[in-house]
Amino acid sequence: MSANGVSTTQGRNAWKANVTVPIQYFDLDERFELEGGGYLPELRIAYCTYGTLNDHGDNVIWVCHALTANSDPQDWWNGFWGGGRLFDPERYFIVCANIIGSCYGSTGPDHVNPETGTRYGSTFPLITIGDVVRAFRKLRDDLGINHIELILGGSMGGQQALEWAVQEPEAIGHLCAIATNAHHSPWGIAFNEAQRLALMADPTYLHESPNAGEKGLIAARSIGMISYRNFHTYQISQSDIVPVLQDHRAATYQRYQGLKLSNRFTPLAYLSLSRTMDSHHLARGRESISSALASIQAKSLIIGIDTDILFPAAELDALARSIPNAHFELIHSDYGHDGFLLEYDVLHPLILNFMQDSTS
Repeated sequence: MSANGVSTTQGRNAWKANVTVPIQYFDLDERFELEGGGYLPELRIAYCTYGTLNDHGDNVIWVCHALTANSDPQDWWNGFWGGGRLFDPERYFIVCANIIGSCYGSTGPDHVNPETGTRYGSTFPLITIGDVVRAFRKLRDDLGINHIELILGGSMGGQQALEWAVQEPEAIGHLCAIATNAHHSPWGIAFNEAQRLALMADPTYLHESPNAGEKGLIAARSIGMISYRNFHTYQISQSDIVPVLQDHRAATYQRYQGLKLSNRFTPLAYLSLSRTMDSHHLARGRESISSALASIQAKSLIIGIDTDILFPAAELDALARSIPNAHFELIHSDYGHDGFLLEYDVLHPLILNFMQDSTS
């Protein structure tokens, strides 16, 4: 069911340019079993919808968000929106749901465990990408969606899109995965572990005070930024204009990025979601990665970024080669991995042409 006093119909038809669509909630009032053996006594999924679902329940674009984003892609993928563009609410019913473990409305470490009456905190169980997709499928059923015309996402969002295309091949018409992989690499896991170690080195991160873990989260995000960008990015954007002894632009930039995240995110959610990302492996519970990818029926567009050091282009190329009816595109960006959030001028026509060519 939908909660919070906002009807599903109202949410579907509320989209207008630059108008905030209300967050809705799907509540599953039953035990949700997890892939790792644990469970959630109940489950809430926060989500946003735009446009109107047609009578066949199949004019659907499902947007999967990355690590610290929310359920409103107007907030972080605003270059795709508008009449005649990829995210056109006059044509499509667009859905984006918040990942389990986040701090943007879906059940996560900062929520109260109904079995104990206290916040989950560090007892929040491991959530896998597979768990996230199974939860989203329950939301899909509740919304009356019969078929997803396009599922897309970048980074951790791409991991969800791939998992869904494997879990339910017949339900997905088109798949677009950007700067992602079929299993999270040792390189990516190492970056995430370094961030977790920095966060947990803050002795306050498990405290109940409002600023608990803030310094640890700032340090963790600073480490993460290095993997999201690259040497060239910092050279062109963070070089000192004149020689200085301290307060170098690159140093202040790292502090700024860490502080910016700490003002909108929570340490325990960051820990939880980084572990969820590390869990991504399409071979788990299946014969192999190759057989899992071979089962995908969706027409697929796989996009790599030439300067991405976190998800190297070769990883994306290999991914595309293993998916039937997949096409690989390599784009250029000065911004490394973050190019999937910034390169609208390249990504938008690429994905739009992919949809138009494959449906014509």
